[in-house]
Amino acid sequence: MENNRNYFIAIALSVLIVLGWQFLYMNPRIEAQRKAQEAQKAQQQTEQTQQPAAGGQAPAQTSGAAPSGQAAATATREQALEKTPRIAIDTAALSGSINLAGARLDDLKLKGYHETVDDSSPTITLFSPAETKDGYFTELGYIGSDTTGAVPGPSTLWTAPEGAKLTEKTPVTLSYTNDKGLTFTRTISVDERYMFTVADKIENTGQAPAALSSYGRVMRYNKPTTPSVYVLHEGFIGVIGDDGLIESKYSAVEKEAVSPAKSAGGWLGITDKYWAATIVPPQSSAYEAKFSYFSDGQPRYQADYKNDAFSVAPGQSIELKNLVFAGAKEVPVIDGYEASYSIPKFDRLIDWGWFYFITKPMFKLMDFFYRFFGNFGVAILCTTIVVKALFFPLASKQYASMANMKRMQPKMEELKAKFGDDRMGLQQAMMQLYKDEKINPIAGCWPVALQIPIFFSLYKVIYITIEMRHAPFFGWIKDLSAPDPTTIVNLFGLLPFEAPTFLHLGVWPLIMGVTMFLQMRMNPTPPDPTQAMIFNWMPLVFMFMLASFPAGLVIYWAWNNTLSVIQQSVIMKRHGVKIELFDNLRGLFRRKTAPSK
Repeated sequence: MENNRNYFIAIALSVLIVLGWQFLYMNPRIEAQRKAQEAQKAQQQTEQTQQPAAGGQAPAQTSGAAPSGQAAATATREQALEKTPRIAIDTAALSGSINLAGARLDDLKLKGYHETVDDSSPTITLFSPAETKDGYFTELGYIGSDTTGAVPGPSTLWTAPEGAKLTEKTPVTLSYTNDKGLTFTRTISVDERYMFTVADKIENTGQAPAALSSYGRVMRYNKPTTPSVYVLHEGFIGVIGDDGLIESKYSAVEKEAVSPAKSAGGWLGITDKYWAATIVPPQSSAYEAKFSYFSDGQPRYQADYKNDAFSVAPGQSIELKNLVFAGAKEVPVIDGYEASYSIPKFDRLIDWGWFYFITKPMFKLMDFFYRFFGNFGVAILCTTIVVKALFFPLASKQYASMANMKRMQPKMEELKAKFGDDRMGLQQAMMQLYKDEKINPIAGCWPVALQIPIFFSLYKVIYITIEMRHAPFFGWIKDLSAPDPTTIVNLFGLLPFEAPTFLHLGVWPLIMGVTMFLQMRMNPTPPDPTQAMIFNWMPLVFMFMLASFPAGLVIYWAWNNTLSVIQQSVIMKRHGVKIELFDNLRGLFRRKTAPSK
């Protein structure tokens, strides 16, 4: 039927979205997660032979960038922390220590975040020493020459005042003097969240000029065991000069290193879904950046920069300042750093995606409602209402077009009977009918097409923002970023077994399926058997497909369907068109009787 065309276009577009997400993300993710634990256990048992670098000679320089040496990953985290002298870090958001060997930031935990929704579970560990299998650290140092003597690098042992402790209110000062009269004084401070300021002063008390260059690197000895997804970037990231935002997957850098053009300003580092470690080099001087992968010994990944060489004359001094971000990618915190430190495009550390201009404002709207109601689930419901209100004029045209098409149905049937097999004549007559009645037959398609970016943007917000991580709704939904944990197969937890993944069907997907079923019944059942079959089975198919989606997105979809039913009812009633919902429901459940002979 002609008046069902727009609806089936909407179904087709929705199916493309869901099927793409299912096959490009969920199937690989489920398979990879099934193997992840076994692979991780095997990795722990595999011995890696590596080049020593933590306590011996300065490592060799890579081409045009920072050192790349590494230590053998043979120790537990506790053993590694005991090997070198350290300065404790204790702030409202962070705990850990600074390694005086190399002045590395290689021990950092995030106090406000736990591994599971249970607050008694371990806090998130971001950084670990290089001697461990999960080595991950940030290091700032220098590259010198024979005339400068030894300069601070991976193996340099800095000195610090006894009892020094890094807090929000108490910076720490480290120092190192070499045999050529160069004294390096490093002051490290940290704010109440995740930004470290590293200010170096270099004094030349020797007899000859000293030429050297600074470097910084973020090195990681592993990569996430969970599979990457196409809607989220994890790996190397930076905003570097004219190249702008650069995002490189681990797999891409494993094949070929990335070397942006030399430039000044910007930042670089490594990002995960919720956490990141980045360096903001001195913004006034040019530097070379590089994203690298090293496969000798234990595989490792390095984002680094190296400044152009500078000279410190005898009796003179020079000062440099780096910023190091290490922590959770909280939206207001990241935005605040971008503004207060004038870091170009630092908000792109959060992967807002192609629809940045929609995704980020949508989060801002949700965050506004969250701050008012204190529940992100309620914020999703309120955001859906606002989106519906914004799209009301378009939706009104869509439903008005559907109502007009339905009103014109008798005339269309007359035309079909009149022209029979004359398709060209029928088409011309229908176009004339549309013109006379001022009906646009494709008017109902545009609102559907325009709402697809909204759907993706909302999914992006729920999936990538740390504010959604472990955010509860009501009842059994303890994490809006995770699928509904219940399943009908074991009677929602009453039976003592776990349902297979492909049979997982929670309460909210069921609610979504019911609302979708009701929305589809707002229109007459198509006379074509194939269309009718799609009409009947689509809600069931979507229920199983959406069972693996984040609960927040399923809640949005169910609520959106409910609002659509109400909205369509109001508009169709306003146009004097009969609402088919109740007749369709009665017809569906009415027992058919056989005709009497």
